[in-house]
Amino acid sequence: MYSRREFVRRHSLKSLGLLLAPFVLPDERKPKTSFRFISPVDGDMLHSGDGIATNGTLKTKVKISAPAHALITVNGRPAVRKGNIFTSELMLDQYKNIIEARNTRTGESKTITIYWLPNLVDRYRLSIDDAIWFLKDIHLHASTYQSLFENPFMGFLKELHDQFGTKVHINIFYETEGFNLSQMTDKFRNEWIANASWLRLSFHAKAEFPDNPYRNAGYHQVKQECEQVISQIRRFAGAELDGPVTTLHWGEVPVEVSRALRDAGYKGQLCDFNVDDDLPPCSYYLSVEQRRHMNKRFVWRDNQEDIIFIKSSVIIDTMKIEGIVPHLERYGRESRRQPYTDLLVHEQYFYPYYRAYQPNYRDKVLKAVTWAHDNGYRPAFLSDCIFG
Repeated sequence: MYSRREFVRRHSLKSLGLLLAPFVLPDERKPKTSFRFISPVDGDMLHSGDGIATNGTLKTKVKISAPAHALITVNGRPAVRKGNIFTSELMLDQYKNIIEARNTRTGESKTITIYWLPNLVDRYRLSIDDAIWFLKDIHLHASTYQSLFENPFMGFLKELHDQFGTKVHINIFYETEGFNLSQMTDKFRNEWIANASWLRLSFHAKAEFPDNPYRNAGYHQVKQECEQVISQIRRFAGAELDGPVTTLHWGEVPVEVSRALRDAGYKGQLCDFNVDDDLPPCSYYLSVEQRRHMNKRFVWRDNQEDIIFIKSSVIIDTMKIEGIVPHLERYGRESRRQPYTDLLVHEQYFYPYYRAYQPNYRDKVLKAVTWAHDNGYRPAFLSDCIFG
């Protein structure tokens, strides 16, 4: 089992091992047809990189593998055959799109549901995990601070926003040593709300330790802990800071835990989706095949569970500063440029008193944000990009 420190130590620029094995969806456990969708597959969330985008529409291709003697139609239109591959062009102008492929020789049919995200590409955010010490500091200085941004960590985030327009999503714990969210002052509630255009707060876990706290957790425990944090966010910061996306601490859980997050309001769930390496999975309940698909797509919706998964692009504190830009640029070199860039960092490495303090923390974050800005990514919350 990894500790967070061991995870940071072992994380590297090694390949994510994107094998081209066919992606197996849950509904494919049902009796199979003699053909299958190659791309897109059920739950895929398409963006302008998947075709030609014009005036809010996307022209894209559907590819199907079928016997050469098949006669395939896609949404009623004949597909073009080349060997065992059948293709058809579609025009998407709705968020949700149902695609039916039919073999008119046999009457077999297969249906998938896909999504068109016109606002996904070339957006980014900065996300913070393991966060609570900044809130404890604000609590301890409630009588002297006249602004949230007198807290050094919040002041740093505001500097990034003022310079780049960066939008910041902070995933918080309920408690840490000597403090829990019920103690958090509501003195700055109006200031939180005034900055809601670029700040979000969400549930991360009850506490930092133990590691992997939800690996064997149940629905009711997580739902209760999640709602406890949400209620406190709304009390001290306002419902305006709440939203439908979070990153769960360690993110290795049974499906019941993701359902609890969904039912608490978090239909968007972000993590690393490690696969084919020696890193912790951090992939919620997804299978190896689904994780490989996530590493190619970055965003995918489990239609059975009504949950959207998003892959983080980089964990800043796990990297040397000179490795951040090459890591972000390698996606393009591997022909899988991330449509949305999530720049993730953990709070605790900011502080000189932390045992694993990183003196160049600010420079690392600035390096990643500058890269996003210089490469044409614009600030946007995921909630503005992935929901219809």
